[in-house]
Amino acid sequence: MDRRTFIKSSALATAALMLDWEKAFASGTKAPEVGKAWKGWKKGHFQVHFIYTGVGESMFMIFPDGTTMLLDCGDHNAIGRGKLAVPVLPSPDKHSGEWIARYVQRVNPNCDKVDYMMLSHYHNDHGGCSRFHAGKVMRDGVEYTLSGFSHAAEWLTFGKAFDRCWPEYDDPIPLIEKSADNVTQMKMFYGYMSRNRGLEIEKFQVEATDQVKMLYNPDKYSGFSVRNICGNGRIATPEGKIIDLYADRKKDNPLYLSENGMSLGMIISYGAFKFYTAGDFSDSWELPDGTTFEIEDAIADVCGKVDVAKINHHGHYSMPAKLLQALQARVYVSCVWDQLHNVAPVMERIADKTIYPGDRIVCPGIFPKERREEDAGKGWLDIIHKDSFEGGHVVLDVPKGGKEYSITYLTASDESMKVLSVMNFQTGK
Repeated sequence: MDRRTFIKSSALATAALMLDWEKAFASGTKAPEVGKAWKGWKKGHFQVHFIYTGVGESMFMIFPDGTTMLLDCGDHNAIGRGKLAVPVLPSPDKHSGEWIARYVQRVNPNCDKVDYMMLSHYHNDHGGCSRFHAGKVMRDGVEYTLSGFSHAAEWLTFGKAFDRCWPEYDDPIPLIEKSADNVTQMKMFYGYMSRNRGLEIEKFQVEATDQVKMLYNPDKYSGFSVRNICGNGRIATPEGKIIDLYADRKKDNPLYLSENGMSLGMIISYGAFKFYTAGDFSDSWELPDGTTFEIEDAIADVCGKVDVAKINHHGHYSMPAKLLQALQARVYVSCVWDQLHNVAPVMERIADKTIYPGDRIVCPGIFPKERREEDAGKGWLDIIHKDSFEGGHVVLDVPKGGKEYSITYLTASDESMKVLSVMNFQTGK
């Protein structure tokens, strides 16, 4: 190839990449809201706020009638990861429970009242822990640790909690973690809150379509539903059949099963719009024939196509091709607290249009400078939203009817709620 032909072919390749980038962000041209304070929730809208702290995972949901739910409220020593840590925002001066509570108070139509809380699974980055905390106080004559949910509850009032194995903590086997500080923490929290703060606690029911529901005016907003698709290693088909993925392994009376594989998951629908979330749902093991069973492949059989999907396990060696082909999401959101999240093999699969056609974009809470430098030149970087580079809260908003939706980035560096960008999408496209 001569120099002129090389330059021409390189230019064409670059132009093609630019067109892909422009196409991916075509609906993200500067909106009038950019640079201004976020205007808030509107009646009839379904919203999911992916709250960025840099130390754990947390999502605040507002249903169309104003019913609210805090799904996860993690806190752990992510800074202790050293070079693998990501920026803690707005600052490390406060623990995540307080930052999350303050965020919720800013966006919650019911001020400090939160109707539901849900722990997706018993890990510190999703619920807090007894070893890493903002402080300890005496409650009911015993030491009470402020971390994650228990810390947020100093400012928020929760109505009902959904838990995967309450009240006996033995489903599918007695809850024994390799590190039990999160288990201890949540048992302490549930006990105090139920005795003193009126918290109701209810076991999450796999296959239920009416357990997590609107409480205030459900008849006014038709087409909204929450289908519980997985929990405790079991998944539910759309027809209501429940499949126990750990049935064979339980026969050997194991002392431990993957807590990630126990994660609670849901499909939330609003009209034609669908959203997938399933905690850190991931696990694998070798079958008798020597092949590897990927637990996420099983959930692929029950979830169906969605518009927006939260990436399993923070994008850390998750989201196999079968699951991506089933979801076929236009937007993927990832909750990040480590440099090892959204690893290259996962991003390559999400970007791979041979798995399913059409455009897609990944919206992480952060995609830090170190990762961008490490992965420089890789084609899949084009699907990473650029406003994730410095960190931000991601807001999914679905208006009444569910025919369209938007993704908004809000600054996480302070509490101004400044809009960084807005992307608008048509449902099903």
